[in-house]
Amino acid sequence: MNWCWRLNWLAIGIEPMPENKLRIGVIFGGRSGEHEVSLMSARSVLAALDPDKYEMIQIGITHEGIWYIGGDVLESFIEGQYSSLTRVTVLPDPSRGGLCVFRLEEKKEVIEEVVDVDVFFPVLHGSFGEDGTIQGLFELAGAAYVGAGVLGSSLGMDKGIFKDVMQANQIPVVEGKIILREQILTEVDRTVNDLESIAPYPLFTKPANMGSSVGVTKCWNRSDLLEGLMESARYDRRVLVERGIDAREIEISVLGNSDPRASVPGEIIPAAEFYSYHAKYHDKHSELIIPAELTQKFSDNMRATAIKAYKAIDCAGMARVDFLVDKESGEFYLNEVNTIPGFTSISMYPKLWEASGLAYPQLIDRLIGLALERKADRDRTEWRYSHLK
Repeated sequence: MNWCWRLNWLAIGIEPMPENKLRIGVIFGGRSGEHEVSLMSARSVLAALDPDKYEMIQIGITHEGIWYIGGDVLESFIEGQYSSLTRVTVLPDPSRGGLCVFRLEEKKEVIEEVVDVDVFFPVLHGSFGEDGTIQGLFELAGAAYVGAGVLGSSLGMDKGIFKDVMQANQIPVVEGKIILREQILTEVDRTVNDLESIAPYPLFTKPANMGSSVGVTKCWNRSDLLEGLMESARYDRRVLVERGIDAREIEISVLGNSDPRASVPGEIIPAAEFYSYHAKYHDKHSELIIPAELTQKFSDNMRATAIKAYKAIDCAGMARVDFLVDKESGEFYLNEVNTIPGFTSISMYPKLWEASGLAYPQLIDRLIGLALERKADRDRTEWRYSHLK
């Protein structure tokens, strides 16, 4: 390492990395409606990374999609102040794998590679972070990254296609239907009549590609349904409408690549009518019961189903698998698989692993190890075909 590179690193708030440490790029913020949730998750992840093992780089992405690094990027994002930060990007070029910085030279903006990153740790919830898009960038860059790949991320994110995959694997899901935003805007009466045939009220409306209950509405009548459709359509061009059931909400954390493991199940007692965005992140009256009060047989069945769903979408690294248990019939339905679950101090994913014997810092270590393991497996793939006669 020459002195020039050291000056570049110090200029953007990054110390040169000791040889015995891995450099982890924690990415947060993003362009989705879950931007603020991502900041909360990132705070917990950054606090859990052992500074004796890792060199941490905070990488923030604004609502507009601009990438920044610097000193305390997280605090700058919370305050909405970016002037002291340095713009960076990741190029889809494996020969330039790492963070590249924008610099102004002779009134021209140029990109200069600044620092290698051993593992990217995306803590990006929702669109452009959990849907396979940033994973595709990492794949093109030949980078190691925490979590599911392109396929697992996109399948887990899209609630409509996900239901199709679950049904194809004989995994029970609640009845629902996907409609387009265009149908809501141009054929609203016909669309509502069609949706009311799914089941009696209540119905739920959800953006097909969003999490943290953003844009989700529980609809008790036609007026509610019209409002719910418009609300969900704000966040996606595809909207899922599904039957509402009076249900217990059970969650299970899954960890691993080819041989995943499931945590003990936990139950959420939401403070609101359902586990809304406000109930998840702001209402202190929501309760988490860990482990959930279930029979051993029922728990084992759900845990096995969680792993089956995880494998069905080719998930990797981590996921939180959410179930609904019908209070009347006692049957369970798989609701969704979150490939980048919340990592806040009150989030179920790390709490379930803690209750299963894996503490938060060790969980982070394991996720980083799984990212390197998956990259090593990917690097075994031959990309050139040579036909020998």
